[in-house]
Amino acid sequence: MKITVLGRGNVGGGLAALWTAAGHTVTALGRAGGDGTDADVLVIAVPGDGVADALARVTGIAGKPAVDATNVYGPRSPGHESNAHLVRSLTGGPVAKSFSANFASEYPKVAAQATPPGNLVAAEPEIRELVDRLNRDAGFEPIHVGGLEMARQIEDIGPLLIGIAQNGGGPYFYRVSPTTA
Repeated sequence: MKITVLGRGNVGGGLAALWTAAGHTVTALGRAGGDGTDADVLVIAVPGDGVADALARVTGIAGKPAVDATNVYGPRSPGHESNAHLVRSLTGGPVAKSFSANFASEYPKVAAQATPPGNLVAAEPEIRELVDRLNRDAGFEPIHVGGLEMARQIEDIGPLLIGIAQNGGGPYFYRVSPTTA
């Protein structure tokens, strides 16, 4: 699969490394943007308040499936229920929210887990199979929470998880038992 990751930081760079190791062709775009024409899927992993600016710098993405991996701190884009909804309005393709509720600093440890760690997913039906594959190829087991209407709940858990980690409770992965996976 050809994956274009917008963002080279902890989340974008970490996911790019996992997918490259799984045999995918990954193009990681930085602040200058670039061309996403050849991508089978676009993964947005920039700071939450930079989505519109980052997508404006990428060409060839109209109608592409997209995964919103952003974390939202502070104000949201007015008129959008979530960043995932903002991504959908800017790309015009099906969208999923995923890869924002596990700590990117732990990505290098995913492959060593006896049971694949879980990863929360809110997805439109037409992208669900694709986002499941991206999760599994990165070493995660997708945990579906519903459609895109649940993206805001995944976004809102981010500051809570950071608070837990800052107070000695993390970082961690969601665990999935083999009987529920």
